[in-house]
Parts: sequence; C-alpha cells; structure tokens
Amino acid sequence: MASQNSSSNFSSKVGAYLGKARPFAQPIMTHLRELVHKGCPEVEETIKWGMPFFVHRGAVLCYMAAFKEHCSFGFWGVEIGAVLRAAKVLRRDGAGSLGRITSVKDLPSDKLLLGWIRRNAALVESGQYTSPVAARNKVPKSAKPAVKMSAEFAAALRKNKKASAVFAAFSPSCKREYVEWIAEAKRPETREKRIGTALEWIAEGKQRNWKYQNC
Repeated sequence: MASQNSSSNFSSKVGAYLGKARPFAQPIMTHLRELVHKGCPEVEETIKWGMPFFVHRGAVLCYMAAFKEHCSFGFWGVEIGAVLRAAKVLRRDGAGSLGRITSVKDLPSDKLLLGWIRRNAALVESGQYTSPVAARNKVPKSAKPAVKMSAEFAAALRKNKKASAVFAAFSPSCKREYVEWIAEAKRPETREKRIGTALEWIAEGKQRNWKYQNC
C-alpha cells in the first residue's frame, strides 16, 4: 500500500508516536494507519490518552496503541461495536477490538477492516453514530453486583503491607477493577500472575488502568 504521509491529514505527533514504537509494532501501525485513511480520506489524527486516535467530523472512529510485546486497534462507537459483536470478531485478550496484535498477519483482511472503517464513517455522516460516553450518560447507572475478592488475592495483600495500605485507600471503583480483573482469570497460573502484577502496581499507587490515564 502506498504511503500517504504527504497528506495534511497525517499528524506529526502520530508519526512521532509510531517512530518511537518498537520495531515489530511499526509495520503493524503503519498498515493500520494507511487503511484508516483509505477507508475515510477525511479522517483526522490526534493523540488522546497518549495513543493515536482517528476522528471524523468530530467523532472518534478508531484508535491504536503500541505496547512492549503487542499492538492494539479498537473501533469507537456503539453501533460499530454491535456490528463487530455480530461478526464474532471482538476479542478480550488485549486492549482494543481485535485483541493482541503481534504482526500484520494477526489482523483481519484488509477488505474486512476497510469495510468496518467505512461503515463507522457512514454512521457518523448519517447521524446514526453514538459515542460510548454519550451512551453511558443516557443510561441510568445501576449498582454493579459485588464481586468477592479471591482468597489468594486477599492473602497476598495481607503479606504486602505497602500494597495493602494503598489498596485500602483506593475508591470502591478502583478496588473493584482489580478484584474483577483477578476474578476473570480462568486458569490458576493466570490468576497468580495477575495477583503479582496487581501487587506491584498497587504498591506504586497505580490504578488498574493506569496505562490509559496519562495523556
């Protein structure tokens, strides 16, 4: 795919983000970036929460991010989310809609990706687009059912006085994020790994989703 980096719609800040990404991530993100521009030539680039976002007529179409060992790519919008769920392509093994991406081969076909990008752009243009934030504001919030802290996590906190003290000072929602994350682990080894990571982050005063909180 030919590069379109001469276009004024390509942000130098996003270009700098890609330039700082790990070598494995650069071809993935370059490919995704060019697909987004091909699917929606009017799209504009920006950085939000420290990640590249693609905006069309003021509405977020999608975003991407590079991590140490994988990349992520996510679509934004309630309606396109329903389309992806119906297509059974949504994955939860990494941030974003498509799960952990370690090479271009992990991506759906260009045809599928372009179709979803164009579909989301069309939703924006037709006024049928609803942002996740707007959807949350429309729906009255109901209390989430309590998730019981696992015995392993409770025991690990008791053994780590620093993490225990920080965790006790967290808000109920911050505590719940950690408890739910650990409870969602299907395998004992995954749960043990998450507990270790949680203790490290908590002792440093970090919330569960701290990676996405710095712009």
